[in-house]
Amino acid sequence: MSNKKVLGTAMIITACTFWGISGLFAKALFNVSSSITSMWLTQVRMVSAGIILVLLSQIRGEHPFQIFKDLHSAWIIFAYGVFGLVPVQYAYFMAVQYGNASIATILQFIGPFFIIAYQAVFRHLPPRRIEIISAIIAFLGVFIIATHGQFNHLAMTLSVLIWGLISAIGVATNTLIPQNMLRKGRVPSLIITGWGLLFAGLTLVLIHPSQPHIPNVPSVWLYVLGILVIGTLIPFQLANNSLKYIDATTFSLMDAFEPLSATIGSVLIFHLQMTGADILGSILVIVAVLAINIRIPQKKLKSS
Repeated sequence: MSNKKVLGTAMIITACTFWGISGLFAKALFNVSSSITSMWLTQVRMVSAGIILVLLSQIRGEHPFQIFKDLHSAWIIFAYGVFGLVPVQYAYFMAVQYGNASIATILQFIGPFFIIAYQAVFRHLPPRRIEIISAIIAFLGVFIIATHGQFNHLAMTLSVLIWGLISAIGVATNTLIPQNMLRKGRVPSLIITGWGLLFAGLTLVLIHPSQPHIPNVPSVWLYVLGILVIGTLIPFQLANNSLKYIDATTFSLMDAFEPLSATIGSVLIFHLQMTGADILGSILVIVAVLAINIRIPQKKLKSS
């Protein structure tokens, strides 16, 4: 494995781990009050993080407002925000709201299959056998972790199915839409992430302007801060930059570390007792993630 691919893999693993940890903050936040909704949390998360990243880009001298002189790039970033970031965040929270985090995680993890299908159909890149096998193994591992091995307890309503599939498609669009722009290096990743989040957040505010009554207690804003910094600012930058070094399928499969880190965090923080199924699922996820990055060199044929 090349050094650049190792770097890209480490970046996306860290990003997904932070996303998993932020899920602990989100769970605690929803438990504070029923008035705290998925829409409100997504709006606050996107708008706040977007503003911060755009300002940071300006401070670094990247001239983020010049993006509006290039309408093609601006539209790509807008599409990335609305069709990538919104479904991967808001739809996931809605799947959690109508069902639970386990089912939402399982459905969202179908994302790599959408990427593989897209690349096969539109880019004429047939999936490697290792990609198919790794995707199945990783999906199985996440399934075991999310359900604690109780396969017969998986219940799925139509609402959960719809929102979960939208979230899975969001994983694919969130990965694919900005990929070419990042690889060409025409626009800094900080600008892409910042404007993408801001465009997405403002779009949600326009669609759903009414705001719920949020309890003004320290714990609420502490959890929001954790979600904003640990669950948004840092991981989105790491994830976007990782696309310079790894392909879209590898990027998406690394998402397995999100439920894995959430489970480990629950054990350390909330003293969750891990079952044998949890351990088995964790091993399957790790093996799948490693396998997708290992290319077995083909043996050279001896000349006669």
